[in-house]
Formats: sequence, structure tokens, C-alpha cells
Amino acid sequence: MTEIQPAPLAGASALDRNLSARQLSTAHVTRVQNLERTPRWLHRLLPWVNVGGGVFRVNRRRIVTSRYAGVVFSGSGNALYPTPESLSLFPGFSDQKLETIRDISTAFKTQKISAGKEFAVDDGSLLIVVQGQVQQKATTPQGRQVRHLFLAAGQNGIIRQDKRHGSLVATDETTVVTLSPSLAKQHPWLTEALEQIGNEAEPAHGVNQYGEAAIQVLSSVDGEPKLPTTFVDYQDHPREYYLHSLQTVLRTHTRITDLYSNEFDQLREQVRVVIDVIREREEWELLNNPEFGLLRETAIAQRIPTRGGPPTPDDLDELLTRVWKKPAFFLAHPKAIAAFGREATRRGVPPPTVTLFGSPFLTWRGIPLVPSDKIPVSDIGETSILLLRVGEEEQGVIGLHNTGITGEVEPGLSVRYSGTDQYSVASHLITRYFSAAVLVEDAIARLDNVLIGNYYDYAP
Repeated sequence: MTEIQPAPLAGASALDRNLSARQLSTAHVTRVQNLERTPRWLHRLLPWVNVGGGVFRVNRRRIVTSRYAGVVFSGSGNALYPTPESLSLFPGFSDQKLETIRDISTAFKTQKISAGKEFAVDDGSLLIVVQGQVQQKATTPQGRQVRHLFLAAGQNGIIRQDKRHGSLVATDETTVVTLSPSLAKQHPWLTEALEQIGNEAEPAHGVNQYGEAAIQVLSSVDGEPKLPTTFVDYQDHPREYYLHSLQTVLRTHTRITDLYSNEFDQLREQVRVVIDVIREREEWELLNNPEFGLLRETAIAQRIPTRGGPPTPDDLDELLTRVWKKPAFFLAHPKAIAAFGREATRRGVPPPTVTLFGSPFLTWRGIPLVPSDKIPVSDIGETSILLLRVGEEEQGVIGLHNTGITGEVEPGLSVRYSGTDQYSVASHLITRYFSAAVLVEDAIARLDNVLIGNYYDYAP
């Protein structure tokens, strides 16, 4: 409401007259500003699939030996061992009886190593990192030291001692479990099983390099060879994704919408701000939800730590080796992107930029680094960087929603009038149904232990 002021006196100064004129003028008002609002690039870049029945089922070829399965541990202290269910997914172990695998799991030995300390295991042992990181360097024929082995928590490898290889070193406070090949005296099949784990380039018979049931084909030049027969086998229990819901009830007094909607419709403004908040929460759920969040859905074999803390070009190149089939974009906290920019500039390769949606993005190898403040940063300044392949046709990451619902104002988001109570307060139910799906494991990879607080001082 504009307050009527008395007219200025004839003898008033020009400053007083200008002040009075401003008080009599009508202010230009803006729409309601919302500091919580972000561009929500992940929501824009994800391809969205309509799920009419509320359930999205991912049918896949049957996995015989999963190369992506994580390792779950039992026990505590110095008596840790992988669960038999985890071991049964290793190549060469899946054909064994659960009782046999249980005996093998209890034969693992636990070692705890301080940061920077060397340690040794039997030649040909299966080593699994429970906590921390392990590395081993080798000497090339030219005499150069190169990293021969690098394992992080949840990763496993066959350790083969060689005169060219140095000792195993724990780069952090580390716990490992090891299985000695000497156990093969009691279980002869273990020798072949360890060979399969140690040589992924040679998959087991009837299994392709990804652990799927193989399809037999014949390549020939001439003659009349007998053709093989085959069948595409599917998973018995495919993964199903259920749509998640975000809901709230917006309550506004009818006096507000009737009397104070001169320049802007108050109901529309209220709804717009609430939808913004729901969309922001949706992007957080897409990344952090315990059932379908992309940070949690990243397979353990697709998670790698940084080599030294700050994110370097080498680290992002390593991510590209995990998602090399048409990678779409990196997703990182803005501070992680800034940290990468510093590291790349320090090495003389400042990342170029590309314009998407009218905004500039840093890129690496031509792939944009997309910012999202929904990726958490720990108290010590560590975060993660994701690399995604997207699209249903590309067997990538997709968003799931249900369109065409009652009261829809945006695809998959509805606003429904729910009545006016005896106090003249009108209610509107605002609902969003959504989820996300990773169609195959190598559609997403995660770089962990990304340190964002490293800076450099340059000489003037």
C-alpha cells in the first residue's frame, strides 16, 4: 500500500522534493527470488523414460560370473574374511558348492599395514583390499619405475612376485585379506579358479569377458563345417526399479490469492517456488538415494581413488577407461571442478570450455564437466566425481518418471486442488514421481577421495 505523504513546502530543498517524489512512486516488484534454485544440469542432461506402470524392469543376459560384484566381509579385528556369497561370484568359484566356498572363505588371512609400510604375501595369492590402498611398482627394461599394481578398498588382484616388481606398499592405513595358493593342495580346482581371476583376458569356457553366458558363433573361410547352436539366456530375476515420490501440500488463504495478485498471481508464485524446491530435492535423490542414487549404484569395480588426492588429468583419464563406450559427461561438485582446473593448469594443460544451454563448461578430452552441488563434500574436503554414459539405446543411465497423470503441469509433476477448509485456506497437493536406472554397470564410474583444498602459489 502506498502511503500518502503531505506535499512538500514551497521552501523545501530539491533533495527533499526528490525524496517525496520517490515515496509517492510505485515500486517495480519482481517475482519471488529463491536462493536454493540451481540450473539442475543433471535433470536436463538425463534422458527420461516414461514408466506407465510404476515399475521399470531391466532385462539382461544371464550373468554367469560377475566381474562387477563387490566383496562383502564378515568378522572383525584380525579375523576378517569375504562372505561365501561374495566369493561365489568370482570366476571359477561359481560352479562350486556353497559349503566348499565357505571353507575357502575362512582360510583368508588378515593383515593390517601402516601407511607407507612394505609387506609381502605368497606368490600367486589372491589379495583383496578391505580398507586403504595398495600399490606395487615395476622396473621397465629401460630402468624406469612405473606403477604395476594399484588396488583400493573393495578391489582384488592376483599378486605374482617377480624380480622386476618391487614390494607391496600400503599408501594409507590399510587392511587386506589374502588367500594363499598353497590351499590348492586340499582343493585342486582352486588353481584354475585363481588363474581365471588373474587373467581376465581369457574368460572361462562358455562365458564372455563381461561374465555373461557366451553366444557361440563360427568363423570360417571355406568348407562345410558344422554350425554351432546357441541361445541367448536371460537373467532369472531381473532388477526392478520402482518410482519414488516427492509430495507436499501447499496451503494458501483465499485472501492472499484474491487481494494480492495484482501484478503476479500469488498462487502461481507459491506453486512455482514449491516446484523449484521439489526439483532440487529430486536431483539430490537422483545422486544420494540409498535405493537408486547414482553415487551408490556405481559398481565397486567402477570406483577408483585418486592417485594423490587432488583430481588430476590422469585421474579423469582413468575414469574414461571405465566408461569408454560413448561417455556423455562428468558430474562433480563445483569445488571439485575448480580443483581439477587448478591441477590441469598446473600441468600446462588448462581445460578448454564448451557452451551448453547458453552456459560455459570446462571440458576434458572433449567431455564437459557438469557442476552439481548435490554431490556431498566431507568435513575434510573430499568428494567424488562421476562419469556417465546416458540413454536407453546406449545401455546407459536414464531417468524414470510417469507422465500424463492428473493435474500435470510438467512431465511427471502434478498440482491437484484438494479443497478449501472452514478457515478459507485452500490446499493443493504437489506430487513428483521419479527414479533413475543404471542399465549396465559400465555406464557409470566414480572417482573417490577427490581433495578440493589444494592450491598453488605462483611466482609473480
